[in-house]
Amino acid sequence: MFNQRTLPEDVAAVRDEHAPDTLVLDCNRDFETLPVPARDDLALLTDEIRPFSASDEWLPDDAPELLRRFAGTDLVVGMPGDGSVAWTHQTSPPVVFVKARVEGSPAEFIDFLLAEALVEIGLDLPEQFLEFFGERYREFADVVPLDSGSTYQLAVALCDAYNGLHTREVFAEWRESYPRLFDAWQDAGERIEPRVEGITREVASGRTDFSDATELACSAIKHGIEPPAPFSALDTQAYRHHGVDYAIKWAEKTLNTE
Repeated sequence: MFNQRTLPEDVAAVRDEHAPDTLVLDCNRDFETLPVPARDDLALLTDEIRPFSASDEWLPDDAPELLRRFAGTDLVVGMPGDGSVAWTHQTSPPVVFVKARVEGSPAEFIDFLLAEALVEIGLDLPEQFLEFFGERYREFADVVPLDSGSTYQLAVALCDAYNGLHTREVFAEWRESYPRLFDAWQDAGERIEPRVEGITREVASGRTDFSDATELACSAIKHGIEPPAPFSALDTQAYRHHGVDYAIKWAEKTLNTE
């Protein structure tokens, strides 16, 4: 299932700087969550596997089944929406997975995704949103007047924005040291920017769901693009510093306007 990936010089340098012990593995088939047989292969490549686990009390009653598996004793790597590159620190050393679906994607963008994962590992950021919210995820779900799937999507987006507030400072410094990766980060932001500009009007007119809009706005934040209100309140040092407290208050204030 896995082969160690040969990294270009700049990505290898990022790994050496931020997460030197991390394995980067190509996957010979695609997956949303790592299939059970692949875990045996992974155990041969790593020193230890330590599945994340959490109390059932952290989860609302209508939490999706996959989230319950992640909170349980199963090793769940990757969640829906994680895209072509996923990483885990549920292993020692940490592992970055390059899914088979990356075939055909621009090399520069794939390499940026790898560099992004390595920086997130090095900064010890949350792997998944349940690590970010912790025992307060039920509280978050209680203040969000959306169905369980939309609440899940909103939580993923808010965790991405929180991570992005940390990582983008690193990316912004790469103009000279890793110009190819810097350009890929900046190019992704420029592609998002036109879609973000009118997102508040699209939500107000019912053309875009709030969770979809938040996902787009939080992606913009990761790339240094300031979104419009109410999402601009997430593009702040206050969110970077206060994390979960801020996320819950923002959701409550934004979604409960009566």
